[in-house]
Amino acid sequence: MAIPNVKRFRISSPDGADTATLMAVLPKDCDVDAYLKEATSRFDWKAHKDAKAAQFKVRVGQQKQKKAK
Repeated sequence: MAIPNVKRFRISSPDGADTATLMAVLPKDCDVDAYLKEATSRFDWKAHKDAKAAQFKVRVGQQKQKKAK
């Protein structure tokens, strides 16, 4: 079930190397540019980069697990 009135915003990191998608429901009289500027400064870019790197790790082979005695 989708959330009504949700908008997607694309924010970029302060160094410009990375981008993220932010989903938010904003009131009618809200200043969108000010909200996005604040959200960009509060966003955890280090955790985002780490999660992105961990997502694409390729597993080479399966290892056998030793039985605990």
